[in-house]
Amino acid sequence: MRSVGFDLDMTLADTRVGIAAVYDELSARLGVPIDSAAVVARLGPPLEMELANWVPAAQVQAAAKLYREIYPDIGVPVHTAMKGAHDAIAAVRAAGGRVIVVTGKNQRDAVGTVEVLGLVVDEVVGSLFGADKGPALARFGAAAYVGDHVADIEAARAGGAVSVTVATGPYTVEELREHGADVTLADLTEFAAWYTRWCQHDEGR
Repeated sequence: MRSVGFDLDMTLADTRVGIAAVYDELSARLGVPIDSAAVVARLGPPLEMELANWVPAAQVQAAAKLYREIYPDIGVPVHTAMKGAHDAIAAVRAAGGRVIVVTGKNQRDAVGTVEVLGLVVDEVVGSLFGADKGPALARFGAAAYVGDHVADIEAARAGGAVSVTVATGPYTVEELREHGADVTLADLTEFAAWYTRWCQHDEGR
């Protein structure tokens, strides 16, 4: 059956409130201005890449370490599931497929977020972005990869999977389509119907 990979932030999980709170705390502790609203408006790239916008290059690794120390207590508890997330996973499972989460979030916090949200998945792989997600998807046998960022289109390509995108992150449906996504959905509430049609099309061949 058709197993599926999902991105985490702004695909399965709405992490904006938690991430903003962590950045606000980080800003206070470091004494460095950080616009957390700007940060959460462009979630997707690795933590160190985002921090480079706010702290000198020599301080990025130390800031990232502090961020990760803060995150489990401040960020994870307030994460919520994106609308349709549980139904999307249930649709894959009902068809006999398996589910993997492949995300740029570090492994510990990715697992913590999945557990807090009660998402029933087979595997979680963290700390990967863009095409670097490809090998994990290919190893798992994911036939499709669902994400909200243009880098998730690259991930699907690298993993030999169908690129399914949701316009719940920084890009619109039109922008995701222009970047080459195979499938563009407004949000995950549309996923189950699409997935069912996709599987039925394969069975009808």
